Amino acid sequence: MRARANTDMLAAAILALGLLLATLSCNIAVAGDSVNAMPAPESPVSPVAGNSLPHHDYVLWYRNYDNPAIHALVALALEKTPEYGEFNIIRSRELSQGRVLRELERGDHRLVDIANVATTAEREHSLTPIPVPVDGGLLGFRVCVVTPESLPAFKDVQSLDDLQKKGIRIGQGAHWPDTSILQENDVSVITHSRYEILFGMLKKNRFDCFARGVSEVLHDLKVEGDQDLIIEPRLLLAYPMPSYLFVGHDDYLTAHRLQLGMERAIRDGSFGVFLERFYGTAVAALNLDERTVIVLNNPFLSEESENVGRQTLNNLRWRLQLLNR
Repeated sequence: MRARANTDMLAAAILALGLLLATLSCNIAVAGDSVNAMPAPESPVSPVAGNSLPHHDYVLWYRNYDNPAIHALVALALEKTPEYGEFNIIRSRELSQGRVLRELERGDHRLVDIANVATTAEREHSLTPIPVPVDGGLLGFRVCVVTPESLPAFKDVQSLDDLQKKGIRIGQGAHWPDTSILQENDVSVITHSRYEILFGMLKKNRFDCFARGVSEVLHDLKVEGDQDLIIEPRLLLAYPMPSYLFVGHDDYLTAHRLQLGMERAIRDGSFGVFLERFYGTAVAALNLDERTVIVLNNPFLSEESENVGRQTLNNLRWRLQLLNR
């Protein structure tokens, strides 16, 4: 009965899904706590009179660099903090997500400085997160990219139980948190370490659904440019999974800069403009209010990120009302 009530509550929230503009007030508090908890940068960031500002090259993971939304958000945060100096954003080598996380943990700035990935308690422990959901929380709402011939397999799916009984196979990255979430919910998962390879595996029927976030799927298909790949029109997988910017565990200077820039963008409204520009079309185009919601449990979040995820789900109706004023 409780599970049904939770499902009904989330389904009602999804009916009101729009841009997630109002995570902001709670995220400012979360972010502020994290900044206070970080050690202060080793050197002051304010320029001394007569001295020129430092120049920084930031290596951004190539998947994020190639994504116009994430690239724009990193640039926005850096632009909001001119006291840290001028900057360039550099595309990293084409590394897998698992490799990027290892290099961030090692602190190898030759390969990567900043990456946007979904959060887990383990990642927050080994790296430094900037705990503001970059897409307002949309990454945890997932639709299926499929081939046209596989559509009949989804026709009668109404619940997680149906998904399990039909043996629907979902493709995901080997190092993505989604893989563990799906497996925890007894969903069949096929993985590969390289994101790009998964599209070819889908076309070869290695799995039935490539589950992609609402905030990323339209961009994915535009880049892929394959008319034989379509978005399944009925289902929406939903689980709390905030997506953060991450830097190395000891890279406090970059963490402070990004966090301060994000907070300034939230307060002056430019973060809201960013969300509307890059994610408003996706929310409208995917007809989320007409989809059957399948709720999954995510046991891999830290307590703080679980709160952010739940706030993302619970405040959806209010956010849409705000946008429709």
